[in-house]
Amino acid sequence: MHNPKIDIQKTELLSDNWYILNNVTFNYHKADNSIITQKREVYDRGNGAAILLYNKENRNIILTRQFRLPTYLNGNTSGMMIEVCAGLLDQDEPEQCIIRETEEETGYRISKVEKIMETYMSPGAITEILYLFTGEYNASMKVSEGGGLEEEQENIEVLEIPFDEAYNMIASGELKDAKTIMLLQYARINIGL
Repeated sequence: MHNPKIDIQKTELLSDNWYILNNVTFNYHKADNSIITQKREVYDRGNGAAILLYNKENRNIILTRQFRLPTYLNGNTSGMMIEVCAGLLDQDEPEQCIIRETEEETGYRISKVEKIMETYMSPGAITEILYLFTGEYNASMKVSEGGGLEEEQENIEVLEIPFDEAYNMIASGELKDAKTIMLLQYARINIGL
């Protein structure tokens, strides 16, 4: 697990206000045996999980819409993002996390999910591994309106839309969230939606 080409020299805490931001100084041993020293800011927000909920019978999926400040600060004029349900693992295993988050955010109580892949979404700056899942839902699994937890100040709108409509939102630019795009493409290829 240890890479002999990397020597961490110093880790300096820059912020632990919301998550952890460190400035890491390290030596990198290049192929020509020279050594370069680099500094990088690394953001650690923990690992997360995301799920595409789908109903194969009516070809609908469940997505969420919520305000995302970083996108607003970088050109998304409304700041609203359409995404699959997702959340941080906290102390849970990925499968437990996504089952919990699904009920909190969407109001659907599911018990079975399928892990699709693990991915680093922004490996140049963020440590997060995102575990991607799919899961089937139907109307009988709806136990609440969802919307997220009040104590987490979540304000999540739940969207049930036809798969083809969601898939076309990739090309139109209405859907720009990477994890959602990956899961929609997976569903098109592997689930046949």
